[in-house]
Amino acid sequence: MKIVLDAMGGDFGPAPNVEAAVQVAREFGCEIALVGRQEQIRPLLVQHNTANLHLPIVHASEVIEMHDHPAQAVRAKKNSSMVVGMQMLARGDADAFVTMGHTGGALAAALLHLGRIQGIHRPCLSTAFPTVKGWVLLCDLGANVDCKPEWLVQFALMGSIYAERVMQIRSPRVGLISNGEEETKGTQAVQEAHALLKQAPLNFIGNVQGYDLPLGNADVFVTDGFTGNVIVKFAEGMKTMIEELLRAAFMTNLQTKVAGALAKNAIRQLMKQRLDYEEIGGAPLLGVDGVVIIGHGRSKARAIRSALIRAIETVERRVVDAIEDGLRNLPQNAAPVEHRG
Repeated sequence: MKIVLDAMGGDFGPAPNVEAAVQVAREFGCEIALVGRQEQIRPLLVQHNTANLHLPIVHASEVIEMHDHPAQAVRAKKNSSMVVGMQMLARGDADAFVTMGHTGGALAAALLHLGRIQGIHRPCLSTAFPTVKGWVLLCDLGANVDCKPEWLVQFALMGSIYAERVMQIRSPRVGLISNGEEETKGTQAVQEAHALLKQAPLNFIGNVQGYDLPLGNADVFVTDGFTGNVIVKFAEGMKTMIEELLRAAFMTNLQTKVAGALAKNAIRQLMKQRLDYEEIGGAPLLGVDGVVIIGHGRSKARAIRSALIRAIETVERRVVDAIEDGLRNLPQNAAPVEHRG
């Protein structure tokens, strides 16, 4: 297996990318091509023991920066690490592409160079989300702000396949995020998607609400990209708020300081197990014709390692092929339809 890693992606430059690539190449025996500026990557690579490891450097002189307009940058910066890496995947020179770089740029590059799986209207960005019961899958996170009903049905299909094959959830429960459990709740698109999902070959449990997500009352939560992005950003803010409130509470007096010192390790372990994005590493871009994993810009080596492992699992478990098969198996009345209005 050969994975392409955008070595220039992320807030910390190539150093954590190189470190993670060495770790995964050693652990899994796969080839990881480091795409980016050779003059920056090579000095970092020689600091590691790379004997018998397959870590070729593919030179790319440009970088798509966070302030760049995604589509314009993908077209203008043809020798960027993101474009060069995505082209390698498109040519069949690699099995997956991983980046911690510009999310919009990765989406634009994937659509331009890979295209969509035949029959998919729009790809969706999905991520594992922490709950009291473990991790669930949330899709879409922002690739599609306004969604047609048939797009939501396809998100549900793709999310269910990924949850079953990669997250190892048997017959994942699919919930459609709405403002009430009743079929008549939600926007027109949500109501129409609900009717289609009832007929789809999925374990659809109906509408779910905001409180169902942290409680883990479904395995795959389907929504439009606007709502999904708000949920994720809200959760990030809540995590920071909880940490700050706990810190303030434990500093009130001597007794609380002692209690805080005693509870510190337990709380840290709990936060790591339940809320640590580094355990997941990256979000799959489902629906494009290839395996693409996009990680957080602030990722360090541990998170990048996790993203690379997600890429390996997604390739090994043939998620793209399964999505193609799943589209063919949709019943006629649950297939993509022309949206009215």
